[in-house]
Amino acid sequence: MTEEIKFQLDIAKEAMQESVKHLEQVLSKIRAGKANPQMLGGVQIDYYGTSTPISQMANVNTPDAQTISIQPWDKTVLQDIEKGIMEANLGFTPMNNGEMIMINIPPLTQERRLELVKQAKQEVEQCKVSIRNVRHKANDEMKQLGKEGLSEDMEKDAEAEVQKLTDIFITKTDEHFTSKEKEILTI
Repeated sequence: MTEEIKFQLDIAKEAMQESVKHLEQVLSKIRAGKANPQMLGGVQIDYYGTSTPISQMANVNTPDAQTISIQPWDKTVLQDIEKGIMEANLGFTPMNNGEMIMINIPPLTQERRLELVKQAKQEVEQCKVSIRNVRHKANDEMKQLGKEGLSEDMEKDAEAEVQKLTDIFITKTDEHFTSKEKEILTI
């Protein structure tokens, strides 16, 4: 196998890994009825003129499966954190006791669980489309190498390798979905 083919396969593999990594991050933010500090990962607070994630200005813990506690290092930002969580529209209400903020995660209804499964399925489909786009681009590169003098057999072998990579990463996305679906539907 020539260096060019190996290089293109490495690029394709890396791009597919990035797609799966992004899917993992998105799925981790879909709540499954259990408290998880990552639920607040997208919440940004204006901290002295800078948009800052909560995790960089407070300890975020889960004392039990239904509660998230946020204990800021600077008590003067309690109201700002509370306001930021409300504005993020995450579906729960923070309670400020002057020392820390507590968030009770309400149990999910069956209807909401099915909506979350549907949302997870959409994210998985987007990931699969991304992986297929990478496959398409890699195959185009292999065809280009074929025009530049690569033998037909090597071109076909390279395209088969790209398809193997695609199948591996599509299987990984399906496994992530199955796992997330089970997590969401488990009461």
